[in-house]
Amino acid sequence: MKADYKNWMPKGMVLGFLGATGVLLLITLITMFLGLPSIVQIVFLILTVLSGLMTLWMFLMYRAFSYNGKRQMSRQIIEGVSSYVKIPDGGKCLDIGCGSGALSIACAKKNPSAQIIGIDRWGKEYASFSKNLCESNSAAEGVTNTSFRNGDACKLDFADETFDAVTSNYVYHNIPSKDRQSILLETLRTLKKGGTFAIHDIMSPAKYGDMESFVNKLKDMGYKEVKLVDTTNGMFMSKWESTWMGLSGSAILMGRK
Repeated sequence: MKADYKNWMPKGMVLGFLGATGVLLLITLITMFLGLPSIVQIVFLILTVLSGLMTLWMFLMYRAFSYNGKRQMSRQIIEGVSSYVKIPDGGKCLDIGCGSGALSIACAKKNPSAQIIGIDRWGKEYASFSKNLCESNSAAEGVTNTSFRNGDACKLDFADETFDAVTSNYVYHNIPSKDRQSILLETLRTLKKGGTFAIHDIMSPAKYGDMESFVNKLKDMGYKEVKLVDTTNGMFMSKWESTWMGLSGSAILMGRK
């Protein structure tokens, strides 16, 4: 059995836009054939072009993220983020928004004497991801030190200072919120004194506000070695890739409590 981590760009979404583009193209041709007013023809032509461009963008994203493709950006990012997750023997790590289990499993492989707990809401937005998929992928990878459960990143069902490490990858920017820094603080609430964190996301000002000030805030709160590491400078992707893929501002927030 081989692990199936799916794709961060859902295949169903790509096919849905492809189908919509086909329908719009058909309608455009019909308006031309029937000789409908030019404005009607132009409107449907514009909609067809826009839908086609969106479909092309999604296809290129799908190809770049694919675990089986040439670029394999998802694999590169997962391996990169997990390399910063250090857990003491017998310790516990929380992976928030575990999706298909990729980051949890990568962390488990690198920390075989630790326990990795992955949580996710597994909503309809990513219907191909599930708890069963996470467990199946763990079994396929021969990993036994993972467990998965439903959870809410905004209100974690764990006591203060429960984990020796916390991590996450491209999750919080998907959560509708005017204050994502508060979500980060909720994550860090569950971290033990001396525990480490490595949280990767699109930490642009539009999504997170002033993160440099947040880094200083954490330092003032007593956190150590806190820094933002830009992952769009060739670490996980090039500047050009981050731009056309809508990932500008990607960075890892890391440090120690």
